[in-house]
Amino acid sequence: MLARLGVFIFWLIHFLPFRIIVAIGNGLGALLYPLANERREVGMTNLKLCFPDMSAEVREQLLRQHFKMFCRGLIERSVLWWGSAEHIRQLIRVEGIEHFEAIKNKPSILLTPHFVGMDAGGQWIAQNTDTVCMYANQKNMYLTALLLQKRARFRNQHLYSRQEGLRPILKGMRKGMPFIYPPDQDQGVRDGAFIPFFGIPAATMTSVPRIAQMTGAKVVPSITRLLPGGEGYVLTFYPAWENYPSGDDIADARRMNEFIEQRVLEMPEQYFWLHKRFKTRPEGETSFYPE
Repeated sequence: MLARLGVFIFWLIHFLPFRIIVAIGNGLGALLYPLANERREVGMTNLKLCFPDMSAEVREQLLRQHFKMFCRGLIERSVLWWGSAEHIRQLIRVEGIEHFEAIKNKPSILLTPHFVGMDAGGQWIAQNTDTVCMYANQKNMYLTALLLQKRARFRNQHLYSRQEGLRPILKGMRKGMPFIYPPDQDQGVRDGAFIPFFGIPAATMTSVPRIAQMTGAKVVPSITRLLPGGEGYVLTFYPAWENYPSGDDIADARRMNEFIEQRVLEMPEQYFWLHKRFKTRPEGETSFYPE
């Protein structure tokens, strides 16, 4: 019942002017920063690990700003979920569109690291081509169904749970549908390896080069930046990676992490610091995060 009430309020928000929605997100982030103790500790731990030379004061300012950006990303989904296709297009400026056009109807991987604007970029992509992607089930089945419905509201978006494995993904890619893939969360090392991320060994999936090898896919990174005020977003497509895969999965995963690092340095407040990126540790190492 509470979930449905929350969704109803969320739906009402999308009728507001976009500048007001942005202000609500910023305000919510400022309010949650002192209240969300566990997430704040996770974010601060990540920043200490990734930016050891940054002063405590600057790290705190950065994390406060991230909370605002993170909550903006959440609240602005009301527009992405219920706003018109035209309204969404008006909010998103696209750079490097030629790199996107070059892979349409071809096997490809759209690499979408966890920046707070990734859902906005995903909705633009969904309006312009059919895609395949994976999802994780939520604890609340009503919210899982809602997420699937809203992410697939444009064209033919094929979403598969992680439990279904890669087979349906590969099948869709071979039909020319890009695979939207966020590669930078800790999912253990069963299908990956410890690869440095800002100098810290991080459990990193090595599936991107393997999928590219199996399908002949081009890898095109895409990053979405939230703009201040009511200005919307910038979705940037980067050139397809050359000489990728190289035949060395570890080197290819390192190249991916280094690319993400470069984008983080461009807008550190918009990277998803509230995830336990370094949760899985090499054998014998203690956890970075409080239990």
